[in-house]
Amino acid sequence: MLTLNRLYLNTVAFLILFVQLCRPVCVDVPSDTEAVIGTQMRLTCISCMKREEVKARTLVNWFYFSDSGDMTHIYKYENTKETDLDGPFKGRLAWNGSKDLQDLSIVILNVTLNDSGLYQCEVSREFDFRFFTPTFFIRKNITLTVKERASEDTTAIYSEIMMYVLLVFLTFWLLVEMVYCYRKISKSDDQAQDTAY
Repeated sequence: MLTLNRLYLNTVAFLILFVQLCRPVCVDVPSDTEAVIGTQMRLTCISCMKREEVKARTLVNWFYFSDSGDMTHIYKYENTKETDLDGPFKGRLAWNGSKDLQDLSIVILNVTLNDSGLYQCEVSREFDFRFFTPTFFIRKNITLTVKERASEDTTAIYSEIMMYVLLVFLTFWLLVEMVYCYRKISKSDDQAQDTAY
């Protein structure tokens, strides 16, 4: 009993230590590229910082390039100040980033067909060290296609089919196991009765 208690305490201590050592992770994922008219669309821009404890001034600029190649500055985020700039997106953009400024995404509200095109996210960080201030710059492009209706998601169809196939297989397997166990129990009961006589 004493050994089990000691093992339990060691396991609990290890888990507490392990949980304290865990840190959140930033994962750079690509943005969705298809939107449907009338819905909202999140343009994902992630810029992971290697060391979160270092202070940094962050400037984010979003640009839109039309099919004709014209570039329009549509959104600006500097430190904690959001600026929805004049242009075709005025009043239809909203900040959707994180507080730690690793996710620097925006949302287009009420998407229209004219919103198709190339979007560019520019991130500039100026890190604050005592003796020097290095800068980091990244540019990400997102090509957005706007459709009138959502396209079929074949993944959902395949996963539903696989779910039903698996359900039928497991039900059949359970039935076979039940018959096998019933026969085995019935056979052992017959043998016990034979030895009793």
